[in-house]
Amino acid sequence: MAAKPSIPKGTRDFGPIEMARRNYIFDTIKSVFRLYGFDQIETPAMENLSTLMGKYGDEGDKLLFKILNSGDYLQHADPSAIENRDSLKLMRQISEKGLRYDLTVPFARFVVMNKENLTLPFKRFQIQPVWRADRPQKGRYREFYQCDVDVVGSNSLLHEVEIVQIVDEVYRRLNVNVLIKLNNRKILSGIAEVIGAADKIVDITVAIDKLDKIGLDNVNAELAEKGVDAAAIEKLQPIISLKGTNKEKLATIASVLKDSETGLKGVEECRTILGMCEQLEIATEIELDLTLARGLNYYTGAIFEVKAKDVEIGSITGGGRYDNLTGVFGVEGLSGVGISFGADRIYDVLNQLNLYPAELMQSTQIVLTTFGEKEFAYALKCIKQIRAAGIPAEVYPEVTKMKKQMAYANGKGAPYVAIIGETELAEQKVMLKNMESGEQQLVSIEELIAKLKK
Repeated sequence: MAAKPSIPKGTRDFGPIEMARRNYIFDTIKSVFRLYGFDQIETPAMENLSTLMGKYGDEGDKLLFKILNSGDYLQHADPSAIENRDSLKLMRQISEKGLRYDLTVPFARFVVMNKENLTLPFKRFQIQPVWRADRPQKGRYREFYQCDVDVVGSNSLLHEVEIVQIVDEVYRRLNVNVLIKLNNRKILSGIAEVIGAADKIVDITVAIDKLDKIGLDNVNAELAEKGVDAAAIEKLQPIISLKGTNKEKLATIASVLKDSETGLKGVEECRTILGMCEQLEIATEIELDLTLARGLNYYTGAIFEVKAKDVEIGSITGGGRYDNLTGVFGVEGLSGVGISFGADRIYDVLNQLNLYPAELMQSTQIVLTTFGEKEFAYALKCIKQIRAAGIPAEVYPEVTKMKKQMAYANGKGAPYVAIIGETELAEQKVMLKNMESGEQQLVSIEELIAKLKK
């Protein structure tokens, strides 16, 4: 007996219902991206490892899925590397490509390769799957989709504000109640500077970013363990625990950072972004959160994170400003800002809250059913007209019991069935049945099309 097939852990199949729901999410996000003037690009699923390696840190490199070279991949391998089980050396010899880890590094590579043909600022969006050799768990997959939107080639804070508007519009259309958290990398650098621990900026932000998960005492313990001295930790306490409105927080942190030029610049950038958002009357709540860090070594300005208010789940959208996207490929000075919508987490949120439109699964609007071969031939002629009018329609493919044909229409969720028997064939009409009310009406194909188009 053949073994039952399976799929790799951390991956999922999506049937018709799941795909209808996922396409609803993708189409909603895509329509908002286009509304703000972003153009779509795509990059290959696999990139050269020279493009990917070293861009995500040591941990990220370990999570890259590597692809074996074609053919006899061991042909050029060093026998001593095999004998000594030197996996790093061996991997460089047997694998030149890998599956993309995110959409950002491939985008940077794309910009560098196509810079001469791009109009700056370049506004792009990209909706594609990415792969990570991570340990699968709830809300974390090895294959998942990212929906990225970025602007490169401009320092204007208008782009940060437009990103907030995009988040507001996407989640308004999806009916998800969210909170946008905002911080600034320059503020975090300023904090490390004024408490006398500028050299510990990475350790400090990695620790305080865990505040919601592990609590203040554990954050302080981690700081001490990383070598941040007790005096610096003490100075950090009122900053970590800062409360009040966004304006009050900014006033307080500006006072704390009065001797840090970098920190004050971050405060002013946040003021500008929040002020423009207030002027535009953005409905979604925006909270200044000084513990928000998000990939410190990558971002250089504003940082965003979006959380669903009504579901216990991690961040469903996140991003920020980066000053040197293409620097890793030798092209300096291209500043950008972007944000990524986690389609799989959004999918999980909408499933939990049951927020999909009721008509989502009505892919087939009408099924034509027949009592005999002549009626079947007439149905083929009718369906050509119906489809030409842009109405999704099917003919049941066999002449069989009407009960079976009706069960198929029910299973497809079709709101209408056209029944064709001897009488309908003689009059060149169909019996149109409303599957919800049970109402039946003898109509011509032209009348049927007019009714369904309503």
